[in-house]
This record gives sequence, C-alpha cells and structure tokens, in this order.
Amino acid sequence: MKNILFLTSAFFFQFTFAQFSGNINYQNQVRYQENNISINVPVDNHIVISIKGMANVKADKYVAIFSLTQVAETADEVNSLMDRRLNTALNQIKINKGIETYVDMISFVPVYQYAVEKKIFSRKTYNEVPTGFELKKNLHIQFSDPSQLNEFISVLSKNEIYDLVRVDYFANSLETIKKDLMNKAKIALQEKVKNYETLLGESFANSEKSINDGFQLKLPTEMYKSYEAYNSSSLALTKLANLNQANKSTTLYYQPVFDKEFDFVINPTILEPVIQVMYEVKLVINKEKKNDNKESKSYILITPNGEMRDLNIPKSNK
Repeated sequence: MKNILFLTSAFFFQFTFAQFSGNINYQNQVRYQENNISINVPVDNHIVISIKGMANVKADKYVAIFSLTQVAETADEVNSLMDRRLNTALNQIKINKGIETYVDMISFVPVYQYAVEKKIFSRKTYNEVPTGFELKKNLHIQFSDPSQLNEFISVLSKNEIYDLVRVDYFANSLETIKKDLMNKAKIALQEKVKNYETLLGESFANSEKSINDGFQLKLPTEMYKSYEAYNSSSLALTKLANLNQANKSTTLYYQPVFDKEFDFVINPTILEPVIQVMYEVKLVINKEKKNDNKESKSYILITPNGEMRDLNIPKSNK
C-alpha cells in the first residue's frame, strides 16, 4: 500500500506585473522578462508538480463608507447639525429598494483654542480653553448595483458629505468557487502526473508523496495603485536657468492579478473590479520506491564440529 501524506498550508503567492499600454509607461521604464516558463525541477530525487488556478468573482454586495465631521459651539448644536445632514441624506437614499444603512459613532470631543493671559512684569501665558465640540460619524451604505454609488454621492454631497473612505466587496459564491478551483486543480494535477510517468517511462504508484495546498484572496480595495500623469519636458536647460515645474495630477488605477502565471482561470475576462480567488496545490514525489518487505533476517547453524552453515528459512507471511 502506498502512503500519501496530506499537508494543508496557506501559500502566499508573489506576482510581478507590467502595464503594457497607457501613460503609466512614461513612469515605469523597467523592462520585464516575458514568456517565462515554470519548470518543476527535481531536487534530491524528488519531483515537485505544481498547479495554480484563479477565479475572477463579481461581487454580489457592496458596502460604501462615508466619513462625516461636524463642529459647533455647543453639544446640542453639534448633534442637531449632524442629525440634520444625516437624516436628510438617509431619507433620500432609503427610497431605493434593497438599500441598508448603518451610522457608526467615531468620536465626540471638545475643541480647544489658546487664550492669552496678560500679566504685568511677566511673559504672556497661553491657556487652552474649550471653544466648541467636534463630532465624527461614519455612514455605511450596503447596495447591490454598483451604478447606485453615483446616486449616493450626488445626494450626500448636497448635504456636505464628501469623504468616501472605502468600498468593500462581498460575494456569496466564494465557497462554491473554492470547490471548483480544487476540482479543476485535481484533474490538472492528475494529467501532469501521467505526463511525467509517460516521459520518464515509469510509474509513481509506489512512490512516497506529500501534498501542500492553499488559497489566497485579493479584494479590489487592495489592488489600486498610484499613478501620476507625467511627461517631462525635453527642453535642455542650463544650470543658471530657473525651473518652475507644473503640478502633476496624481490618481489611482485598478491593477488586478493577471492570469499569465496560472494553469487555468475561471471567468478570465475582467471588465470591472472583481474578487480574485487563487489556489495552488503542490505534489512532491519521492522517486525512490518504498521497500514494503519486512527486514530480512539470516540464521547461522554451528555444528558440533564447530562448522558454521547458513540456514535458508522461508519468510513468514504474517
């Protein structure tokens, strides 16, 4: 019987990507090596066979978080102004069906300023004195249609709510996607093993094996990178010239994990930011065949004359 050792561990994949078109190439002048081929090299009589799979999953639900700050002279006034802004916005947002909201209290603190205390024949003294209150809250909005976010921003901006902190993505099918990745990887791994057996002209049926596998999840909020629209002037300037550079626009762009490093991809076409689920399984094969026979023993008979003779005793089947 062959013994197979199963080990489960979390694999952290490292990926390096290049943007192949667009203004970003003016900044990134690094040339990346293309058409790399992953080769499973035997080490110490071991063969490592790896299968990588990825799935691009469209989100079912989104949660946008907006930050609000209100300042006023009294506690009653700061709460009244905050409630007026929030309630007006929420009443308009909740008209849409399927929308859920939650208001998260962040902080409520007094605001201080320095008052000068003048004394004769001495230096001025500055004392902190409370001059008002600052109230901070976060508004969470759950929705299913990403186009609705523009409507929310329009409503909130009319109520002086401008700060969009983040947008979280959620999918109900992640467990099903993980099972699909494992099943596809299993089939691909079996095919690779058969190809190795064919190439080497031997079977790995009696070889010792161990398996490691793991998942990794990439959310869209983690995959945005900074980009600065920049193209410097080619005008040759002397050291004596004064150079006043214009401010360059800085923005963000969505950089997903590309599929060139994977053996198979579920839903390969990406139009909008998606949840990316990656799975890798590694099979380690020890080419040295196991010895299933029990340790052999030899017996020697010493005759009365002092002669030594080997005894061939048949092995027991127990």
